[in-house]
Amino acid sequence: MNLLKGRSARAWTGFAGAALALFAVAPAALSDFRLGLLAKYLCMAMVAVGICLAWGRGGLLTLGQGVFFGLGGYAMAMHLKIADAGPGNLPDFMQLYGTATELPWWWRPFANPVFALAATVLLPMAVAALLGLFVFRRRVKGAYFAILSQALASAFAIWLVGQQATTGGTNGLTDIQGFFGYALDDPVNQRMVYFVIAAALLLLIALARQLINSRYGELLVAVRDSEERVRFLGYDPANVKLVAYVVAAGMAGLAGALFVPAVGIISPALIGIVPSIEFVIGAAVGGRASLVGAVLGAIAVAWAKTALSEEFPAGWTYFQGLLFVVALAFLPGGLASLARALRRRRATAPAKAAVVAVGEAA
Repeated sequence: MNLLKGRSARAWTGFAGAALALFAVAPAALSDFRLGLLAKYLCMAMVAVGICLAWGRGGLLTLGQGVFFGLGGYAMAMHLKIADAGPGNLPDFMQLYGTATELPWWWRPFANPVFALAATVLLPMAVAALLGLFVFRRRVKGAYFAILSQALASAFAIWLVGQQATTGGTNGLTDIQGFFGYALDDPVNQRMVYFVIAAALLLLIALARQLINSRYGELLVAVRDSEERVRFLGYDPANVKLVAYVVAAGMAGLAGALFVPAVGIISPALIGIVPSIEFVIGAAVGGRASLVGAVLGAIAVAWAKTALSEEFPAGWTYFQGLLFVVALAFLPGGLASLARALRRRRATAPAKAAVVAVGEAA
């Protein structure tokens, strides 16, 4: 009981420290430009929270999170582009590339802000549910599941590129000016967007922690370690994995939706195979089994991409791949496992010294 209270106290202390850093320290210490970059990195961290749940706890290597990130991002961007165009007008790219005189039928519902906001989360979750039912019911797992999810990301990006008149094609949806009535070129409103993103990240961390520490979280780990035993106990592993996959998709969709006002653009280049792998790399480097590790790893990798890609634009992708291989091969638990490994090493050092001393005395 005391152990549980201690863990809960540490969790609340860490949560309060994170809130203080995000809402007080960062806005005071960073310029508007750097704070905008941090908002972008926090969106990556939101995706990592879902990956921690699905991959770190459930063993589902989700290499297609870019699909759900993109669905949420495009749903938000479509509404914002309609709002920027004004009543009765077409978004600017449709006037430039298209021949239509009115909005496509599948664009029209996104003119409603309530529908658009709901779609940013529910649409990715619905797609994940359909795919998950098809995959998990047929007991597809491991590398096959990873390849299938990656193929979905590739197909989605290719489809977006081919629909230039209605999705903006390769350029995507760009030059987004407003966010529900607030002008995004105003630094005050940009800070407001940052605070919304920071609050959303903390809420997702709290939700993921609650799921991980619940009975469902224990069941998810059991499915990861031994599906057949869980099935023997009367549970359906497919349903257990489906919940984690759908929740992770919803988190990625929300991250994509908030990424749009933070950056002002969403395009196929941000949601294909490479971005999907980048999401996973961040969680793997930080520690996919640790919420804090996954979040910090995603932020660190996103920052490194921004900083190093400017100096080594041609070599950054290779460095990312090497980082992923090294993290999985030599540090499977990520950087979050370093402290645990050092504590274990310090704890076993006296015992080893005693054994050596006894051997020498004998």
